[in-house]
Amino acid sequence: MKSRRVMAIRAGAASVAVLLVLGIVWWQCPKPSLYPDSITFSRGLEDREGALVHLALTSDGKYRLRTALADISPAMIKVTLALEDQHFRDHPGINPWSIIRAMWGVVSGTRQGGGSTITMQLARLRWQLKTTSLFGKATQMLRALQLERHYSKNELLEAYFNLAPYGGNVEGVGAASVLWCGKSVRDLNLREAVALAVLPQSPTRRRPIIGKENEAHSIAAHRLWQRLNERHDALDEDYALRPDAVVPREAPHLARRLLRANPQTAIVRSTLDSKAQRTVEQALTNYIEQHRDVGIANGCALLVHAPSREVLAYAGSAAFLNEAIHGQVDGITARRSPGSALKPFVYALAMQQGVIHPRSLVRDGRLTFVDYNPENFDREFIGPIPASEALYRSRNLPAIALTEKLAAPGLYGFLTRAGVKLPKPAGFYGLSLPLGGAEVSMEELARLYAMMLDDGRARPLVLSPSQPSPPSESALLTTESCWLTRDILRGPERSDVAWKTGTSHGFRDAWCAGMRGDYLLVVWLGNFDGKGNPALVARRSAAPLMFSLLERLNLPLRKAEAPTGVRKVELCAVSGELPTAMCQHRTQGWFIPGVSPIRPCSLHREILVDAATGLRVARDDGTRPVRREIHECWPPDMLELFRQAGLPRRGAPAFAEGEAASSLADGEGRPRIVSPIMKRTYTLRAHDATKQTIPLRAETAAGVRQVFWFAGTEFIGSASPIESLLWKATPGTWKLQALDDHGRSSVCEVRVEMVE
Repeated sequence: MKSRRVMAIRAGAASVAVLLVLGIVWWQCPKPSLYPDSITFSRGLEDREGALVHLALTSDGKYRLRTALADISPAMIKVTLALEDQHFRDHPGINPWSIIRAMWGVVSGTRQGGGSTITMQLARLRWQLKTTSLFGKATQMLRALQLERHYSKNELLEAYFNLAPYGGNVEGVGAASVLWCGKSVRDLNLREAVALAVLPQSPTRRRPIIGKENEAHSIAAHRLWQRLNERHDALDEDYALRPDAVVPREAPHLARRLLRANPQTAIVRSTLDSKAQRTVEQALTNYIEQHRDVGIANGCALLVHAPSREVLAYAGSAAFLNEAIHGQVDGITARRSPGSALKPFVYALAMQQGVIHPRSLVRDGRLTFVDYNPENFDREFIGPIPASEALYRSRNLPAIALTEKLAAPGLYGFLTRAGVKLPKPAGFYGLSLPLGGAEVSMEELARLYAMMLDDGRARPLVLSPSQPSPPSESALLTTESCWLTRDILRGPERSDVAWKTGTSHGFRDAWCAGMRGDYLLVVWLGNFDGKGNPALVARRSAAPLMFSLLERLNLPLRKAEAPTGVRKVELCAVSGELPTAMCQHRTQGWFIPGVSPIRPCSLHREILVDAATGLRVARDDGTRPVRREIHECWPPDMLELFRQAGLPRRGAPAFAEGEAASSLADGEGRPRIVSPIMKRTYTLRAHDATKQTIPLRAETAAGVRQVFWFAGTEFIGSASPIESLLWKATPGTWKLQALDDHGRSSVCEVRVEMVE
């Protein structure tokens, strides 16, 4: 008896010692990390509402989306604990009763449920343990105790939800919810939670199968429903996961861009509108498929809400994974020639500087510069044309002529202040800028048009709510010039869309920008390798795509009300100036009071004609019968433009011999020197005879037949008003004088440099 008592005391002491040692070991065990050191999580992009629109694979080829416990649906937490570990919050990591029950099930051959707690399962996942052996199971339990020692129940549960396998290469409830249920884990309802919760117990057998039902999954989910004893109907019992779920891969170019810019952020919120993004991507894909037979294989599109500058849709190519078209190149940031897409800004600047108004006549005729001979797209001339028509019809020569007239810093300065990166100095581009002489990105072009559609201020586009667009210090374009330009771009049919195309030299790029309401859509078609294609004419390719997209997007309209700073007045339909009693055809037109160059019409004049000879006379002196006639008195260069365009106009009759034609001379009729440009420095090449001359040309009043040119006091030569005189210049600063045959003159000062 005594020996038994001693043995019992010794056994008890040994047990206490063992427990004490285990307690000390438990207390002193080091704190491990909750996740394997090598583990990586998927990164993703959310739309403006928080929906996941792009999910990337991890470095080990998994979809594993890290999710905070607070972002997991309460229903998912409830059913997971009910299935895996009902006493999770009460045990220290090991549930002795569950282990005994599981062991009895093995001995008796009856299924009694698993013995692993959630913490034990986390330990197995964390250390990749093999738990089929006694040693593996013992290691699992010790690791579970270690985890419980250092982490709260919520931390452990969150880690389990992030590491649990949910079938295939899907790990973690965050990715599983997106891929198998098509929604965020925070939005899971009870039946969806049940369907997901049974996957980790047998992820291979129970994972969704494409094309057929998974009986193992259905039985497990039904059994869990019964355990929950929830009120439900047949629809709940029969609920199935989505085996054919498409991994969200929308806006891949933007996702890559924002994730690279935010390397420490797993999920980046964007400004995308997911519905608009899908519409743009699908429409772009469809358009490419329909036009593949003519060689159109790639395109981009950008949708912007102009007042906020927020990007709602971002399609960097037609197919991200298509290597044949270099689909992973981001066409939104790639720099390409914009063709004529910059012309509207020339006209906006010209209107706010008082150079023109929409009905002003501009010259669509041959222009010659020192080393630049621009042409229209159709290689033809229209002649004198209203500025609004010249812009809407995208005539090259009037745009170049207006660019030349802009006050410093001109178009180049405007573009650089607006954020367009032009790596070369202004002289490198010269007057080719409005025709696509410099490369811009779609993002830069969208910034320009958003400025025109909104407040005239240059602000960056907004891609993420955490990066708002800062306000600019001052407006680069006035409200009035922006509105007038948009009004022109709506066209004569007064469409609800103001739009402009651009075709680059060699048919390499086709652009179209459309403004509707508060929204801007820019599209591009072309090839990233720069290969030309005759099908890439913007009005026939990019414009139809842009209008098709706007129709699908169904963006809200905003009434295009004129700002208070513009007024509509009656104008002469021919000259675009204020009508006089002699103007028979009239129209309505907009102008900016105090800015626009509005004056009485000088084109239509009443003249005296000798009734016998039909020649013009200066005055009625009573010596012969005369009649009064109204004629269009076009300057000689304008008449020549009409002739070149195949639209000859009848000028006023010539003066009778001996008439004092010079009596018509006045200050307003002086020649206007258009080449060379006042105060400009011209650089000539000493060893290139073709580049040692500067063309001299002046616009003159009606009746002038000859212009005489002088460099200082030296006579250079003479030419008719419709011709240019080539001046073989020498280095120095020169005062050039143009003298017409009526005695009126103008002076222009230029500097000439000579380089080797």
